[in-house]
Amino acid sequence: MNPKILVVDDDVDFVEATTTLLEAKGYAVVSAANGEEGYAMAKAEKPNAMLLDVMMAHDSEGFDTARKLAEDPATKGIPIVIITGIRKSKALPFSFEPDEDWLPVKVVLEKPVKPDELLKTVKEALAN
Repeated sequence: MNPKILVVDDDVDFVEATTTLLEAKGYAVVSAANGEEGYAMAKAEKPNAMLLDVMMAHDSEGFDTARKLAEDPATKGIPIVIITGIRKSKALPFSFEPDEDWLPVKVVLEKPVKPDELLKTVKEALAN
């Protein structure tokens, strides 16, 4: 069975492009447009990995969703890859790093993400 990837992002173009890329490599893809929907979808679909945007309805929505997923026994095992443009849009002088409590994710990627980097990251998230 093909690994299932959940893409959570409010950018329709990003979701479409990412879905096309992942499906071309044999992944099954489901998507959600916000953190709440993504959390519900993670519980219902039990994806093998998740790509999660940070800034959706509010600037920290992806961070909040990642913590909520990590606290729920039904979803805490899902590897999460945060994909964000927050650093550029907010002109932050630092980047985000995975942290067990504050940011319980496998890796943080900055938008725009090159397709080969995205595929490599998804493969690594699934392998761990």
